[in-house]
Amino acid sequence: MSNNELENLREELDKVNLELLERVNHRAKLVQEIGQLKDKQGTSRFDPVRERDMLNLITQHNDGPFENSTIEHLFKQIFKAGLELQEDDHRKALLVSRKKKQEDTIVEINGEKIGDGNTHFIMGPCAVESYEQVAKVAEVVKNKGLKLLRGGAFKPRTSPYDFQGLGLEGLKILKRVANEYQLAVISEIVNPADIETAVDYIDVIQIGARNMQNFELLKAAGEVNKPVLLKRGLSATIDEFINAAEYIISRGNGNIILCERGIRTYEKATRNTLDISAVPILKQETHLPVMVDVTHSTGRKDLLLPAAKAAIAIGADGVMAEVHPDPAVALSDSAQQMDFDQFEQFMYELTKKELTRA
Repeated sequence: MSNNELENLREELDKVNLELLERVNHRAKLVQEIGQLKDKQGTSRFDPVRERDMLNLITQHNDGPFENSTIEHLFKQIFKAGLELQEDDHRKALLVSRKKKQEDTIVEINGEKIGDGNTHFIMGPCAVESYEQVAKVAEVVKNKGLKLLRGGAFKPRTSPYDFQGLGLEGLKILKRVANEYQLAVISEIVNPADIETAVDYIDVIQIGARNMQNFELLKAAGEVNKPVLLKRGLSATIDEFINAAEYIISRGNGNIILCERGIRTYEKATRNTLDISAVPILKQETHLPVMVDVTHSTGRKDLLLPAAKAAIAIGADGVMAEVHPDPAVALSDSAQQMDFDQFEQFMYELTKKELTRA
């Protein structure tokens, strides 16, 4: 073969490459349009039956020199890339996405601006047990200059025989204490039907880990004018967590705080496994503020301080932890709640001038 013949073949090959590029990109645009239609219809973007039909059609028209197995492999890679393109387009459309909104969302609660670059704290008992108990905690929280008080009135528990909370009476106690100490209260709501009543008593609706994919609850929280603190599910992926927030914002409520609280793994040394890397990922992928619940993620009082330091260092907008006047007699989660002396030391260590965020 002469040099001229080789050059001619190479030129023809280059031309075919560009033609393939044009056709592959044309196919990609068709795939994007199909993905958009499927999103509107609410149907799955991946259709294995359709994929098999396309492969059969392609191999039926294969005249070689490639074997059918090779052709199938090549086109499966093209199909996979098209599906990933549809997934990327879907993520781009999310209202919580950083691609949709570049600037950080700041959620204001009782003068606290969560997401403003400063570290904020949400403290309080695991469960509301009495007015006296909550008032004692509120006093020490107030004395530390904090403005956000947590407390569970509705307590979804693993065992049906464990303390389930005081319900509406617990919300009334929280409201009374909040008014007396000029605090904003965060409390979990577990039933969509309770939200309309709860908004009269609380300042922030908490949706707990067990309800992260309670879609009717998410929709109901999205339809009221109250900030929502959304906790990550026990075994939820970050993508599932983000989509749970999308349910809320899609109903009109953009005042959402994401809360990493540990996920379930095979590890038993802690109550859950704190996925600290979720904080920067969520901050990059969404415009929402991100907090870390160090109590539920570790379940150990000796780990609360280092976990909180790690959360702040990696860029969390705040820390959530539990405080009780006498944890030994607490009706729930007694082993993981701080007493007042421990809380004092916890706050002292976290508010040292040399402790800064990344």
